[in-house]
Parts: sequence; structure tokens; C-alpha cells
Amino acid sequence: MIEVGALRALRAVAALGTLARAAEELGFTASAVSQQIKRLERRIGVPVLAPAGRGVVLTPAGQAIADSAPEVFQALERCAEAARSVSAAAPRGTLRVVAFSTAIRGLLAPVVPRLAARCPELRVELTEQDPGEALHSVGAGTADLALVHDADGLLPAPLPPSLVRRWVHTDLGDVVMSRAHPLARLDAPLDEAALAGHAWVTSPPGTVCHQWFRRLFAQAQPDVRHSVDDFATQLSLVVPGEVVALIPRLARPPLGDGLVARPLRRPPKREVHAVWRRSAEASPAIRAVLAELGPADAIRAAGTPKRAIATPP
Repeated sequence: MIEVGALRALRAVAALGTLARAAEELGFTASAVSQQIKRLERRIGVPVLAPAGRGVVLTPAGQAIADSAPEVFQALERCAEAARSVSAAAPRGTLRVVAFSTAIRGLLAPVVPRLAARCPELRVELTEQDPGEALHSVGAGTADLALVHDADGLLPAPLPPSLVRRWVHTDLGDVVMSRAHPLARLDAPLDEAALAGHAWVTSPPGTVCHQWFRRLFAQAQPDVRHSVDDFATQLSLVVPGEVVALIPRLARPPLGDGLVARPLRRPPKREVHAVWRRSAEASPAIRAVLAELGPADAIRAAGTPKRAIATPP
């Protein structure tokens, strides 16, 4: 019989291209992964990997096994979840959650202590991962639940049939400025005309927030003074009043008395989804986390002062 560990090793090698990267993801040494693959080859009697430059590729036989592996994993997971559900359906054990950094800050950080109080036998482990990597981790079985964002209207990759998603939150971007800044005196939601002529600190090119920023100025060239990835550092540059910043609500630390956030007439937004394996649908642990995350539209960034946000029409 083929070992489940060998199937996981082969799937990881197929996705990542090298034994070393597969070993890092699975938490083993490269030697241990290599031994699992060799045992698999001895069991079936044919090679499953072939060298390709500095990496490896699957042979046709290896690809056939890798393509069939998800069905095996799902069947095993359904067995485990059926046993957990029968056993009092109490969330217990370890739930591995992966999410992008601002979802950890704004959505999961408030949930973890509530879960600890409500489900004392459940251990939640959080790992920061970008959406594409998070989807891979859930699909490969190295994580149980992911929070991903659509970034630009689409999820990072099409979801395979083995995964399920549920919307949990819509994150909006606001303009943050010093209370002494001229924009702070405007009550109406801000548009491109109101923003024209002001200096900015922005997230670097290639980030979601930089894409948001560029859309604010479809007809003009903005005055960008600083490019900084960390939002707390952006706010430190906003405090003196020289520049303003576009910051997602989930990413925003407490503003304090010296700063204020103003909404945009057409605010940029991203949809946040929870993703898990279809075979884990009955997991009491996943259901407990999803229950704590909703209703998602009422969740605000932890510590964000309510008075600092004006609601757009």
C-alpha cells in the first residue's frame, strides 16, 4: 500500500520543483523526503521523478499518482472529520490558519482570545502568507484554513473543486492625514479634485495598496514624496502634516489624537474570503473560527477609533 506521507511528499515536489523546497514546506529534511519518494518508487515499481536542471520533474507515472492524491487525502480527511463530529463535535486539537498580515491584525487577532475562552481544547496556529501561497498551503494540506483577498477583483488563483470559500469581510481604503492638514477640514467624502496638489507617502509599486493609490489619480500625476511598505511607518511620516497616506482599514494601527481618516467618494476595496478544503467541511474547529469571524461587515480593524472614520454616502 502507498504511504500517505509519500503522496504528500510527491505532491509538494510537484508543486515546488525541488526536494529542498518540498522538505522545507513539509517540515522534513531533504534526505527524509528523498527516502519517502524512493520507498514510493519501490512500492509501485517505476520512477516517479526525473532530474531537470537543478530541480526535478514528475515522470508520467509520478504525475498520474500526484493527480490521484487529492482524492486520497479528501477521503482520509472525511474519515477524520466524521470521527471528530461523532465525538461530541467539540473543537479540539490544532487548527493551522494562514493569512495575509493585515487580516491577521484586523480579523484574526480579535478572534483568537475569544476562541481560547470558548474552545479551551483548541489550539490555533497563525502563519503569515500571501494569498497565492496560502491557497497552495490549504490545497496541499499543510494548512487547514486560509484568509485571502481578491486584490484586484479576482482571487489569486482559480479555486480547484477541492476547496471552498466564504466571504468574510470587505476592506476599504481611507486617506489618513494630520488634523492640521487642509483635507482634515473637509466633511464630504474626498474625490480626485480634492486630493490634487497634496503630497503623499505610498506603499511601493507591486503592492495592492499602490494599485489602489494609482487608481485615485487616473487624470493627474500625484506628488509622491515617500515610498514605504510598513503602514505604521507611513503614519509616522503623516504626523508632521507634510504628506497624507492611503491606508486600508484592516491595516491601520490606532491613529491617536494627531491623525484623522477621511473616506473617499469611490473608495478602493478588497474582498476577504476564508478558504478551506471541501473534505474538511464538517470540521468543528473550522466552523468555530468562521462563526467568530461573522458577521464580517461589522468587524473593524482592532483599535481603530470610530470617530476617525466618516461614512461615505
